[in-house]
Amino acid sequence: MNLSWLRNLFQFLRLTHEQEDPAIIKEVIEKGIVVRGTNVWILIFAILVASVGLNMNSTAVIIGAMLISPLMGPINGIGYSVATYNFLLFRKSLKNFGFSTVAALVTSTVYFTLTPISTEHSELLARTSPTIFDVLIALFGGLAGIVAISSKNKGNVIPGVAIATALMPPLCTAGYGISIGNFSYFFGALYLFTINSVFIALSAMVVSQLLKLPRQSHLLSREIKNKNIAVIAVIAVTVLPSFYLGYTLVTKEKFKSTAELFIKKVGVWEGNFLLSSNVDVDERSIKLVYGGSEFAENTVRDLQEKANDLGLDGTQLIVEQGLKIKDYESMIKQNSQHQQLTAEINRLKNNLDRSTQQLDSLQAISGTGELLLKEIQPLYPAIVSCTYAISKQYVSTSSKSKIVSLVVFDTSEEIAPEEKLKIINWLKNRLKTDEVILRF
Repeated sequence: MNLSWLRNLFQFLRLTHEQEDPAIIKEVIEKGIVVRGTNVWILIFAILVASVGLNMNSTAVIIGAMLISPLMGPINGIGYSVATYNFLLFRKSLKNFGFSTVAALVTSTVYFTLTPISTEHSELLARTSPTIFDVLIALFGGLAGIVAISSKNKGNVIPGVAIATALMPPLCTAGYGISIGNFSYFFGALYLFTINSVFIALSAMVVSQLLKLPRQSHLLSREIKNKNIAVIAVIAVTVLPSFYLGYTLVTKEKFKSTAELFIKKVGVWEGNFLLSSNVDVDERSIKLVYGGSEFAENTVRDLQEKANDLGLDGTQLIVEQGLKIKDYESMIKQNSQHQQLTAEINRLKNNLDRSTQQLDSLQAISGTGELLLKEIQPLYPAIVSCTYAISKQYVSTSSKSKIVSLVVFDTSEEIAPEEKLKIINWLKNRLKTDEVILRF
């Protein structure tokens, strides 16, 4: 059987085809390990940028922070040093990694303590519940990163790995958890950071061994065995909780999708319309609020059976009657009665206003006659009394009446005609009307 095609495939895929010189690989990794001076400030600024991005829920800002972060170097150094038995480099990598982690936590904690904005946005909450999928991302991302470092053709892989594995946001979220005293957030985010770190280091170790990079010291088979056991133990401790969290995530998503399907199917139920619904994934409960005809005795039981048919056994189903048609009709009737009562009150109020206006008018008329007498007597002492009224005048030549002011003066002696003319003009001006009838 001709297997030349298989050999050609292996030749095509082999990692050593474009492998960088081992000395250069070692030099690149050793440079990346160093966290002091400039790198420390870059780390602090990157943490601050990522914290602001999480604070403002800005994905673009968070990506920018991951690109400038120097955290990948010490982690790759740990994996490389374990693979090559370079224990001096391992201690140095571990020391720088620990310092970087503590510095990042302190910086993010201080920022979130001082910032006035404490809203828990989606970008921040996404880093509090790691699962097995985060393990896979860290593993494949770490493999891509170490392969790029060991290759002559690095391209733009390293920045992409920094974005995919997301080391900065979990540390910032852990700092946020400390600042608000929420240790569930703190441990969840720190666990995600641990997953990313362990599997990036594991990827670096595996690829370094596959490339057969030169070992810096030689171990006995017993020592190699102990090293492998330690590596496996670290991986197991890191991975096992993520399986549980991943299973929990899948279970919750399945429950949520099934619950949404159930809600869609019972939107109209026995003459009732669904007004609102709420799905609590953590409590495995569904709340339904209906409006319509009054519930029958078996309504809730039938809804529970429908839920069971869709695989929602054990789900707490809360069914409430929001608005009954009978209640609605009663409300409409009460509203109609209220409108009638309001109209009657308004009618009575208008009548009262008109009566008040008429009374005020009569009072004003009686006072006008007295004022006219007081004002004209100094000019014409012969005038001894005044009668004043407002009345309608009817004329036989017209079908319409008109409102006139009637004034009657009693005098002790005759008033000259030219004086009467002056008095009539004075009255028209005083009463502001041309319709004045004057009698002496």
